[in-house]
Amino acid sequence: MSDLLTHGEYKAIAQDLDFPRTPFIDGKFQRGKGAPFTTTNPATGEALVEIAGCNSEDVDFAVTKAREAFDQGRWSKLHPSERKDVLIRLCKLITRNRRELAVMESLESGKPILDCETIDVPETIHCIKWHAEAIDKIYDQTSPTGDDAISMIVREPIGVVGAVLPWNFPLMMLAWKIGPALAAGCSVIVKPAEQTSMTALRVAELAHDAGIPRGVLQVLPGDGPSVGQPLGMHNDVDMVSFTGSTETGKRFLRYAADSNLKKVVLECGGKNPAVVFDDAENLDHVAEHVVNAAFWNAGQNCSATSRLIVHQAVKPALLEKIEARLRNWKTGDPLDPGTHIGALIDAEHCAKVRGYLDKADKGDGPYVTPVIYHVGKDDPKARDEIFGPVLSVIEVASNDEAVAVANQTEYGLAASVFTANTRKAIRAARDIRAGTVTVNCYGEGDIATPFGGYKQSGFGGRDNGVHAHDQFTELKTIWIDLSDPCDGDNVG
Repeated sequence: MSDLLTHGEYKAIAQDLDFPRTPFIDGKFQRGKGAPFTTTNPATGEALVEIAGCNSEDVDFAVTKAREAFDQGRWSKLHPSERKDVLIRLCKLITRNRRELAVMESLESGKPILDCETIDVPETIHCIKWHAEAIDKIYDQTSPTGDDAISMIVREPIGVVGAVLPWNFPLMMLAWKIGPALAAGCSVIVKPAEQTSMTALRVAELAHDAGIPRGVLQVLPGDGPSVGQPLGMHNDVDMVSFTGSTETGKRFLRYAADSNLKKVVLECGGKNPAVVFDDAENLDHVAEHVVNAAFWNAGQNCSATSRLIVHQAVKPALLEKIEARLRNWKTGDPLDPGTHIGALIDAEHCAKVRGYLDKADKGDGPYVTPVIYHVGKDDPKARDEIFGPVLSVIEVASNDEAVAVANQTEYGLAASVFTANTRKAIRAARDIRAGTVTVNCYGEGDIATPFGGYKQSGFGGRDNGVHAHDQFTELKTIWIDLSDPCDGDNVG
């Protein structure tokens, strides 16, 4: 990726953008039958564009076209290398239009352009490319049999997939779903968050330009009742992959139970701990990771470190270093490349986050300045998923207590452990009930490692890695009898 532009250059790009305004259905933009809605710049409150929303009629039409494309084999029956070539072309088109997509995402989501340019867009490209390259390298299996049979265990595309996206990482979560789903040969209907629909619409257009057949990738903007629920309830949708709140994720399990028992994969909330033992080395390094983990994307991240569980022996020194490092994080205009923390997504979410803040920290407008609170383990700030730039610090007297407190949550998405002792690190990583546990760093692994959670953080499968391909496929056993029909008592 090229170097960052200036604040003025990003503002100039923003003024020249041609925003997508209508759903992308059956290979083209066409007006939806639902109520129109306005997408707004969270940083300024300015209306960006009115988008034609969809409703259940549009869902029915899109599902029909997706099923038609799947059954006719326009994409599902292509040779794996052909699907790979098309997805590689899509990556090239996204690369060519990366600045447009980065600015569009920043405007619509309030994310800093710094993150959009250096993380979100590059990772979107990398994710789709990784799954594209894996298409013709994933082998099926045979099982042990006797001499008179062969059994083949094969993956087949699951069919029509509904992909329901969150607003906090619109492009990256789009890639996490369409990358493996399209690689597997599925037809995909994307329901973006109503706050952040435009980049998904633009990528769908680029995908069509890259050669993805009509009906294979469609994007239906709209709210949950108008689009999400009809997708979840539709009897001809084979699977829903959802990323978002635990409360909404549970609804999709109910939709599946009340319709065709479709497969559901959920990646939901988190209240993720960073556990710092008394022997943690290089507290500057620890502070760097904790600040990034807690306040990246204004804490609007399901894997954000929102709980710092720290041994009393190192707490004073570590907090001093955290506070010093945080002073370098600038809050402000998302299009300024010097900004680390942009605007929260909308007024409703701002009000929710401010509800957890002390009076002196509430502020106003679309920005919430990062705050650190020293709390008990049962405080709502240490229990609830705030989804904002709020770090709750919990002091413990022993390393065993730290691990026990880390597990005192209904969530289990991610965790970090900081210690100089390898044995302690491995033991803690095993004992903490979370889908990803990092040692002496914050992170989610990489595109090759599965991502998802325990308990109420996840259900049904994992994103990323080969495991993501598995969730978009059905497993079939083909048993072939090789015995000679002329052998035995029936010989004439």
